[in-house]
Amino acid sequence: MPAADLSSLKIHDSARTKGTAGKVLAYISALIGALVLLGGGVLALRGRKPQVEVTTARAAGGSDQVTALNASGYVTPRRRATVAAKITGRVTGVFFDEGNNVKEGQLLTTLDDSDVQKALSSSKADRESAAAGIADQQVQLRLAEIQLKRTQGLVDAKVQTEEALDNAKASVDSLKAKIALTKQQVLGAEARIAEAQQAVENCTIRAPFAGRIVSKDAQIGEMVSPISAGGGFTRTGIATIVDMKSNEIEVDVNEAYIAKVKEHQKVEARLDAYPDDNDKYLAHVRTVIPSADRQKATVKVRISFDKLDDKILPDMGVKVAFLEDETPKKKDPNAVLAKAIIPLSAVRKEGDGRYVLLVKNEAVERRAVTLGAERGTDVDVLAGVNPGDALVVKGPETLKDGQGVEIKQP
Repeated sequence: MPAADLSSLKIHDSARTKGTAGKVLAYISALIGALVLLGGGVLALRGRKPQVEVTTARAAGGSDQVTALNASGYVTPRRRATVAAKITGRVTGVFFDEGNNVKEGQLLTTLDDSDVQKALSSSKADRESAAAGIADQQVQLRLAEIQLKRTQGLVDAKVQTEEALDNAKASVDSLKAKIALTKQQVLGAEARIAEAQQAVENCTIRAPFAGRIVSKDAQIGEMVSPISAGGGFTRTGIATIVDMKSNEIEVDVNEAYIAKVKEHQKVEARLDAYPDDNDKYLAHVRTVIPSADRQKATVKVRISFDKLDDKILPDMGVKVAFLEDETPKKKDPNAVLAKAIIPLSAVRKEGDGRYVLLVKNEAVERRAVTLGAERGTDVDVLAGVNPGDALVVKGPETLKDGQGVEIKQP
């Protein structure tokens, strides 16, 4: 077999030059494409409007009183209970639903009581058996007493011996002891009946107070228990009841401003759920909790409504204004009332001046403002802003007057 000629296997110079040129052209094309894409992205970003977060300027306090401090909090009921069973059992009946009003003692749920009913019947049978034994022993006691009397007469007549008299007395005393023991057994059976009856009653869950059901946590056929069981197959609660008449406001006030809050101080509240509602809820400070949160540097304040209505629901957000005790006229006849209240985060500085950015027709408008007293995280505006104006509270620092913006949705 002839040997292979390997010298003939080589690439011609023209073919090698052509391949190198093709690779160079491919690299150049890829680079041009990347530059085009990058340029298009830059143009797209330049054409995109910056996003901003806005808030609405609130109306200041009325002419009668001025606001000493503004804060926000939540509606919290003073009486809220998660109703649970005292025993472990299977739910056989649920007689409520979310939103139902219930009365104190109203039946909510029943549990399977077949086992405890049998225990109750057994205890009653034990009591009846013991009571029947007492009747028999009392008959025997009467007979023993007759025999004792007869034996006593015979002993007195010197017909019977003293031993016979002693035996007769022992029979009477023994029966009296048996009757006393049986009576104690009856009392023990009655105690077991009371225990079994309580177990039966524990299978019936009732409302601890009048209120409204806000949570339904158990269904027919589920197991419930007063303690948490592993695996997640056993419920620990049946329902949550809230006393709507006990709704109040809980507010965390920065400790730097807590000196402005006093017990029984008048408060105006507005529900976040009804921002367009002009009605304000009159309230007053019920108590200032005598303890501070070191992590948040706040003090908890509880505020009671002067009058409740159906709009006020637990865990709703609330804006509150703590009112000063005296009117501006009494304090200073020349006092100037604020036109609006805005967050401090909406105010921008430029030299010695202050300004805000209003949002109108998807564009910002620069507006100089005259500020008044600070109210915690808010500040009074004496001029430059009207209630209802939309103000930028968060956005690029490079925003300019007339620049188009896009409002960031919450």
